[in-house]
Amino acid sequence: MPEKTEVDTFAGIDVSARELSVALRRGKGEDKPAMAKFSNHPSGHKALIAHLLRGGRRVRVCVEASGNYSLDLALTLQAHRQVEISVINPRRARRFAESLGQRSKTDPVDARVLCEYAARMPWVAWQPPSSVALHLRAVTRAIADLGIIHTQQNNRAHASAASQALPVLVVKEMQRHQKYLEQRMTRLRREALRLIAGDSELDRRFRLMLTTTGIAETSALQILGELAVLPDMLDARQWVAFSGLDPRLFKSGKSVEKRPRISRGGSRHLRRALYMPALVALRRDPYLRRFYQNLLARGKARLQAVVAVMRKLLHALFAMFRTNQPYDGSKLCCAVDMAGNAIAACA
Repeated sequence: MPEKTEVDTFAGIDVSARELSVALRRGKGEDKPAMAKFSNHPSGHKALIAHLLRGGRRVRVCVEASGNYSLDLALTLQAHRQVEISVINPRRARRFAESLGQRSKTDPVDARVLCEYAARMPWVAWQPPSSVALHLRAVTRAIADLGIIHTQQNNRAHASAASQALPVLVVKEMQRHQKYLEQRMTRLRREALRLIAGDSELDRRFRLMLTTTGIAETSALQILGELAVLPDMLDARQWVAFSGLDPRLFKSGKSVEKRPRISRGGSRHLRRALYMPALVALRRDPYLRRFYQNLLARGKARLQAVVAVMRKLLHALFAMFRTNQPYDGSKLCCAVDMAGNAIAACA
């Protein structure tokens, strides 16, 4: 936890593959932040820390979540006691920039916007995931990426089977590529299972997930890889917000009301991992099927109803992890969190 001393030094860092654009404001008297650039590798990180801590003050640093480009930097900054770091969703940073009337998008502009965000917005400190959780997420995302390529290759193979003009050499090469992809995915699945088996908490969650209708080993690995990096103090609603499945309403007065949409402000990887389990669950689980059909009867579009089932599954997983109980579809309409609040209501 950060110390309770007042912080008056703020920095925003725009992260790219090779370079860090830094906007730094020291003290309350400065109007415009000072700009600097550093290379995005260990030596540049070391120089950046010396720049941030010049003067011995505590500094609050805000960066966007940009995958591996920002992860190493965030971990490096987190290791210093005088640095408080917040990692925010890029969509939130963009909306904040628009609220400032900022239309341009360049690295220095983004760094200044992040500096303003650190100074003005409620502070939420970043909590680094464990090394095992980060390793698992990297492996499961690699499996998902290979799965997309494998599906594309299968589609090409299906199309080539209908062609008589395609050379046999090309067909065989495509078949070899398919087998190669399958071997790589198998090797990565073994590594993911090894990581899970070596961590008692991950293993407990994984076994509970396999009791859920619609979630088999492949889906369980993908979902767990994303959930493993979340802090333990989050509640079910924050899980939904992290997934980007939270509804976004647009209503003004009595004349303006648009159809609700999901925010898409969270992890696209988690949304993608939940989609197929939801399709299976709404067919095989009688409670979720009834929930889905009730939504259709109320005029909801099919995709909206599927998204609602995805949220239900996420709520169910949250309750299962907290109570250490296997999946029970009958409890989805009366699920209660650890504080006694309803976290999933019947449609």
